[in-house]
Amino acid sequence: MSLLREHAPADHADLPGPATEQMLAAAEERMGISLHGDLRTWLLQNNLDLPEEDVDDEVACCGFDGFPDEGSFFLGIRAMERLYANRSTSCGFDPPDEPDYPFWRSEWIPFLSDQDGWMGKFVDVRDGRVGSWFVGDPTVTGEYESMAQYFDSLAETLTRIADGSSPVCRFTEGRLVWS
Repeated sequence: MSLLREHAPADHADLPGPATEQMLAAAEERMGISLHGDLRTWLLQNNLDLPEEDVDDEVACCGFDGFPDEGSFFLGIRAMERLYANRSTSCGFDPPDEPDYPFWRSEWIPFLSDQDGWMGKFVDVRDGRVGSWFVGDPTVTGEYESMAQYFDSLAETLTRIADGSSPVCRFTEGRLVWS
């Protein structure tokens, strides 16, 4: 976030503040699962829910677009809950006859998505590993060992953009601009 604040201050200024412990506890109760410590730490610094008046009921997920890449965005608590409710199942995994190779497990909490909820990243609350899903493709587990490792990769991307070595993105007038 410090790289975003430094190189894209206008984008950074648009982001809402942190979540509170009460917000997280209420979300955990509604979802019926505890958040992983890394996800909790992230949300206590950056709850990226849009203000209620900016939420579009026509899209599955809402958030601040354009970061970390074009077409996807980090989810705030409300968006996480909504997508989690759409993905989790009573038996704990989907499809129910493939427990070893599911498309989704109830222990996975999404934290990044596209607007349709068709693809994104999740954190596994059992061990903190980050995986990704794309509806219709196999789910990738353990793509990153932790959210910290994932955020380190984002810092590298933002550094490449700041250096002018990204062919698809640049900083212009305090904002990330994707080509």
